[in-house]
Amino acid sequence: MSCDEELSKLLQGRGFRMTPQRHAIMHILKASGNHLSPGQVFEQARQSVPGITETTVYRTLEFLAENDIVQPVLTEHRHLVYEIASHEHHHLICSSCGAEVDIEPKALQKAIAGLENQTGYRINAGQITFFGLCPACKQE
Repeated sequence: MSCDEELSKLLQGRGFRMTPQRHAIMHILKASGNHLSPGQVFEQARQSVPGITETTVYRTLEFLAENDIVQPVLTEHRHLVYEIASHEHHHLICSSCGAEVDIEPKALQKAIAGLENQTGYRINAGQITFFGLCPACKQE
């Protein structure tokens, strides 16, 4: 079963249709393998879905994020970018060149447990983005 079929079944299982706009946006994010801004998604989507509007892209991305199909990530400059939510992970992004590294949740387990102990919260979901300099930019 392809990724498109899996995501389509996931939406249908939740009572939603797979529209051409949703299909195009999910395909663009999956094919890119990177985080894309809504503007970047729109530029690519309008080539495959004639008449799609930037508003439709924004609304569709919000809808897909609410349904845990895409994951929004806040960049250092407070812009949202999106990726397919294939698995839970956090991000480390270079402030200079934009290089990205995924951080598995296991690497932050002790810090999260400490936050739970300190605040009394039970943390069941979240996404953390760290910013810094990658090894190459750090040497420059």
